[in-house]
Amino acid sequence: MHFKMIIVFTEDDKTEAIMDAAREAGATGATVIHNARGEGLKVSKTFFGLSLETQRDVILMLVEQHLSRQILEEINRAGELDDRPGTGIAFQLDVEDAVGITRQAMQLSRDVEELI
Repeated sequence: MHFKMIIVFTEDDKTEAIMDAAREAGATGATVIHNARGEGLKVSKTFFGLSLETQRDVILMLVEQHLSRQILEEINRAGELDDRPGTGIAFQLDVEDAVGITRQAMQLSRDVEELI
């Protein structure tokens, strides 16, 4: 079984919608890192040294490669990543190997077999 790591950087108010959409598309779980910070093309504004930008979350998902593109598209839709500048980005990376996912792998095998 081959996996992809989907990494999403998004506004914190979009996290739940993104996770719900990813789960509906076949993701079996995620790790969320709160209070990330980033900058886009424009430098963020500050007020007396305090940032005025919204909080960001980083969402990490290990997904089966056959489901990864569909999950990525649903993340894009739910997070409005292509619709509004500065909303966030998402991308996927190949995963060479992983441990600690035996139960998820068994469920993913059943899900992928149903699709094929």
